[in-house]
Amino acid sequence: MDYQEFVLFLKVWFLERGLKIIIILFAAWIATKISKVFVSRIIITLVKENNKTVGDGRLQRKRIDTLVKVFYSTLKVIIWIVAILTILPEVNINIAPLLAGAGLVGLTIGMGARNIIQDYLSGLFILLEDQYRIGEEVDIAGIKGEVVDLNLRRTVLKDSESTVHHIPNGQIKSASNFSRK
Repeated sequence: MDYQEFVLFLKVWFLERGLKIIIILFAAWIATKISKVFVSRIIITLVKENNKTVGDGRLQRKRIDTLVKVFYSTLKVIIWIVAILTILPEVNINIAPLLAGAGLVGLTIGMGARNIIQDYLSGLFILLEDQYRIGEEVDIAGIKGEVVDLNLRRTVLKDSESTVHHIPNGQIKSASNFSRK
C-alpha cells in the first residue's frame, strides 16, 4: 500500500467510522455535563420535599452534596461504559462475546463477592435513610471522628488525631451521629 492509498484509506475510515466515534465521545461528554445538572436538581427537589430532619440549611446542603456526589459518579460511569460499548463495534470489535463474558464474570464475582454487594447495599441505605453526611461527627464501628468521604462502598472517618479510617459500609452495624441533636 503506497502513501496515496493509505491517505485514501484514512479518509474513508474517518468519514465512515471516525466521525461516529467522535460524535459518540462528544455525546457522552455532553451527557455527563447535563446529567450533573439534572442529578443536582432532582436530588435538591427530593431532599427539600422529603426533609424529615430538623436542622439548619447547612445540614441539608451536606446531605444534598453527598447524594449528588454518589449518584452523579455512578451515572457518569454508566454513561462512559455505554459510550465505550458503542464505540467498540466501530473499530471492528464484536461486543457480543465481551458482554457474554462480562455476564459470566459478573455472576462469578457476585457469588464470590457477597461482602462487596453487602457494602454497596448498606451504603445505599445509609444514604437513603440519611444516617450521616460528609462533615458530621459520628461514632462508627467504635471509631469516633468526622466523616470526610462517603460512597456506596465505604465510609471514611478522620479521628481527633487526624488518623484516617476506611470502614466498609457492610461492617457498620450501628452509627451514632453527634452532629444532630
